[in-house]
Amino acid sequence: MNNRHITALAMTLAFAAGMAHAEDQAKKPEVKASVEKCWGVAKAGQNDCSAGPGTICAGTAKADYQKNAWVNVPGGTCTSIKTPRGHGTLTQLDPKRS
Repeated sequence: MNNRHITALAMTLAFAAGMAHAEDQAKKPEVKASVEKCWGVAKAGQNDCSAGPGTICAGTAKADYQKNAWVNVPGGTCTSIKTPRGHGTLTQLDPKRS
């Protein structure tokens, strides 16, 4: 074999190995965070830590479902949590807005 054939064969094998690796990565399930901050779902006195006025630290939320209070929930579940004031959110809400 001459150098051109060896180079072409090497490139073909490298390409095939890259494609196989890409397929393996595509088959792996996406890894989600084990916990996430979920805003607007904490009961009064049951928030996890500071988030703004009225929530200096854990357990200081004054009202149920306070928009600037959060709790840790299992990863990927926050937005599916439904409260009388709507669903949980991954971003802090303004407590003055309804």
